[in-house]
Amino acid sequence: MKIALDTLGCKLNQAETESVTWQFIDAGHRIVERVDNADIYILNTCTVTALADAKSRHMIRQAHKRNPGVFIVVCGCYVEREQKRVMQIPGVSLVIDNTNKSRMLSLLKEHIILKEQVPSSSETERSVNIRTRSFIKIQEGCNNHCSYCVVPQVRSHESSTPLPQVLETVQKRLSEGYKEIVLTGTNIGTYSDNGHNLQHLLESILVKTSISRIRLSSLQPQEITAELLSLWQDTRLCPHFHLSLQSGCDSTLYRMKRRYSVKQYRDSVSMIRHLVPGAAITTDIIVGFPGENDEEFEETYLTCKQLQFARIHVFPFSPRPGTEAIKMTGMISDNIKKERCRKILTLADESTQHFRGLFKGTARPVLWESRNSSGYWNGLTDNYINVKIRSTEDLNNQIRLTLIE
Repeated sequence: MKIALDTLGCKLNQAETESVTWQFIDAGHRIVERVDNADIYILNTCTVTALADAKSRHMIRQAHKRNPGVFIVVCGCYVEREQKRVMQIPGVSLVIDNTNKSRMLSLLKEHIILKEQVPSSSETERSVNIRTRSFIKIQEGCNNHCSYCVVPQVRSHESSTPLPQVLETVQKRLSEGYKEIVLTGTNIGTYSDNGHNLQHLLESILVKTSISRIRLSSLQPQEITAELLSLWQDTRLCPHFHLSLQSGCDSTLYRMKRRYSVKQYRDSVSMIRHLVPGAAITTDIIVGFPGENDEEFEETYLTCKQLQFARIHVFPFSPRPGTEAIKMTGMISDNIKKERCRKILTLADESTQHFRGLFKGTARPVLWESRNSSGYWNGLTDNYINVKIRSTEDLNNQIRLTLIE
C-alpha cells in the first residue's frame, strides 16, 4: 500500500515518524510524498503551542479534502491531550497515542487489510535514499515541569532506549547508507541505561561504530561539562549545541521554573566556545511570558545580542491548558508579543549572518543532500550552516570539504 507521512513539532517526533516509516518499508509498503494518491495518511502531531494544535487540525482537513478516500491516522502529542476532539475531525479514521505509536503497523492491521510482501532491494534502496540524515530516539519524557510547558502532560514517563539497542540502530542506519545521525529525545541530557549516561552512550557510538557524523538535538545548559565536551575532540561529533535559553532575564526564568540562571547559561556557552572552537550555539526564546515587562524583555534582548547565537528560534508565549503559567497574572497583549517577536527576529537574522560571516574563506565538511530545480545542491556543514553549490556532479549523500565563499 502507498503510505504518506507528515510530522509536526520536535526532532523526537521526526525520529518516531522515521521509525514508523521503516516499519512500513520493511513490510513491503511504499512511501509516497503526497497524500493525493496515498492509501494511508499518517500525521504525527504536536501540541506545544496553540498554533501547533491549529496546524494539526488544518493538515487533517487538508488531507481529507485532497483525498477523501484516504485512511487518515493521527498520532502524537495533540492526540495525547485532545483525543476526542481529534476523532471528531472529518476524515479521521484512527487515533494512536504516544504509548502505542511504535505499534503503528500492528494496530493498522486490526483496522484495515495490509497486504505485505518482502520489498526488492531496488525498492528499499529508493526508499532509504530519500534522506541522508537519520533521527534516532534515545530518550523520552521530562519531569522538569517548567511552568509554561505542556510536554510533561503528554510525555510524562522518563525512559531511555537501552544502549545496545541504540548501537544496533546506528549500525543499521550505517548499513543503509546514512552519513549522519541525530540523537534525539524529550530531554536527552537525562539519558540513563544501567549506569550509562549520555557521555557513555556517545563514547560507545564513537568506539563501536564508524558513522561519519553524530549530532545532538538539544541539551540543557546545566548539563554541559568539560568532561562531556572533551568528546568533541573526535571530529565525528558535530560542533553544534542547541541550548534553550527561553529568557535572558533571571526573574522571568524563575517564573518559568527553569533550572539555571543567566550566569550559568553564559558560563556554559563560554565553556563550549573555549573547548569546541567554531561551534554553532542555537537557542529558543519565548517572548511575552506573563509578567514580562519592558525591562525584562530588554534584558533578554541584550543577553541574546551579547551571546551572538548561530540561530534563534522565537516563540510568542502560548498559554497551555493545565500549566501553571495559564493562571499567572500579567498576561501580555498580542500586539506587544508581536512587536517583541519582530525585534528578536531581526536580531536573530543579524546574529545568523554574523556567525556565517565568521567562516567566509574557510573550509568546512559539508554533507550534500539534495539538488533543486535550478541545479544547486543544498548541504549542511558540521557546525549547522546551510550552504549551496551549483554542480553537475552527483553529490548526494557525500561529505566533502568545501570552501565557504
